[in-house]
Amino acid sequence: MGQRARDALIAAVVMTLCVGGTYGNLSNSGMVERPLATVGLLLLLVSSAVLAFRHVTPLAVGLLTVACCVAYYAIGYPGIFAGAPPLVAIFTAATLGRRRLSVTLAVALAVGIAIPVALADTDPKPGGIGLISGWLVATVIAGEVTRNRRAYLREAERRAAEAERTRDEAALRRASEERLWIAQELHDTLTHAISVINVQAAVATHLLDRKPEQAREALAAIRESGQEAMRELRGTLKVLRQADQDGMAAGLDGVPRLAARAEAAGIPVEVVTKGERRELSQPVDRAAYRIVQEALTNVLRHAGGASATITMEYGPDTVTVRVEDDGRNEPEDIGQGMGLIGMRERAVAVGGSLTAGPRAGGGFAVRAELPLGNA
Repeated sequence: MGQRARDALIAAVVMTLCVGGTYGNLSNSGMVERPLATVGLLLLLVSSAVLAFRHVTPLAVGLLTVACCVAYYAIGYPGIFAGAPPLVAIFTAATLGRRRLSVTLAVALAVGIAIPVALADTDPKPGGIGLISGWLVATVIAGEVTRNRRAYLREAERRAAEAERTRDEAALRRASEERLWIAQELHDTLTHAISVINVQAAVATHLLDRKPEQAREALAAIRESGQEAMRELRGTLKVLRQADQDGMAAGLDGVPRLAARAEAAGIPVEVVTKGERRELSQPVDRAAYRIVQEALTNVLRHAGGASATITMEYGPDTVTVRVEDDGRNEPEDIGQGMGLIGMRERAVAVGGSLTAGPRAGGGFAVRAELPLGNA
């Protein structure tokens, strides 16, 4: 039900109460009363009917109901029900935050009723409109309490909606981060393994007829690379299923294994460690490993006939990994894939930085500086 419909319903209920209660002699004003006449009935009907517009024009409704009530008792009509419409109007003004209006109407009603009481020939009997001051104070207070409660409920609903929206955004962000992580893991694992397999397959094809023993070694390296890729894929899937990994961890401890696979593919690799070995947090250790893996993959794909150097330098608060090669300088080919983007994303995700570009003396260099993290 809309607000206008509720106001109309309340106006009808108040009108029925006022007219029915007055004609039924259900109350007494405490003063000398005269029988209800047409004018009194019109005052009751008008003051009740205008309540249908109490939220549209609270000032006009309040003034009209107070005026009707004061006129009703000034003439001396019976009952206390004529005070109901102005009390509803005062309550409405308070709930709408019109505190000054509600207090002004209450004072005007109290003064307007006090005048005929003071001018009467006899003192009014206890009760009746003598209790009007208490009713006015209670009405204003009830309106303020209702307004504050409604404001509290609106704020609670707003905060609940904001919290729900924030949770949805956080869930979407986590899902996006998880998709990015999966894409990076699959890209690094498969690209590296497939690059090694392609190189070894080319070697095996070239040597199959002339030097079958060396071709057999290349095929064995292909098999090992495939098994390694399967192990890393199983490890990634176990992480996604929140299971414990029982395969080889992706960390800097696995760098010698990467170097051995690259050497088996025909790329001489030197591994250099500087500084005292420090324990890294799992995200930093994995990120460093994947950066080295992707850098070696780029050497295999873009720097044919090159040699590479992997340097791991441990500082007080950071670990720096560098992968440098002396092959053909083809940065335009490297920049076309997702490898450099993925490496930079991994570095930034753990609070580090990455730079990559051609070396002055030829070749290509990748350098990532990563925080040690909370191991």
